[in-house]
Amino acid sequence: MKQLSSVLIVLLMAILSGCYYDNEEQLYSQVDNTCDLSSVTFAATVKPILQASCLGCHSNSSANSSGGGIKLQDYADVAVQAKNGKLMGTVKHSSGYQAMPQGGGKLSDCEISKLQKWIDNGTLNN
Repeated sequence: MKQLSSVLIVLLMAILSGCYYDNEEQLYSQVDNTCDLSSVTFAATVKPILQASCLGCHSNSSANSSGGGIKLQDYADVAVQAKNGKLMGTVKHSSGYQAMPQGGGKLSDCEISKLQKWIDNGTLNN
């Protein structure tokens, strides 16, 4: 009987110690809940990110001299780079892509998420 109660106690302790509730904020305190991805559009979201971080080298007037011929000023040009994967490869600093913006810091995680959301939504001209 003593052996059975010892086994039950050990089993009960194992079961109870294995059950707990995770709190996302405690586990992932770095989660940024301020990045609004609910209404990502080309005109209101993507274009301002590109204007602030990319058009210094990738505007229609400077792309050939300082942007490797890649234009990101107009929707059609951006859509090509988005659909072929180069836009996200470069801004995520993925292996096999030249990290952009060149000579500057990486875009924020929120900006990258917004670009990805626009692509995931079908790269619409909206």
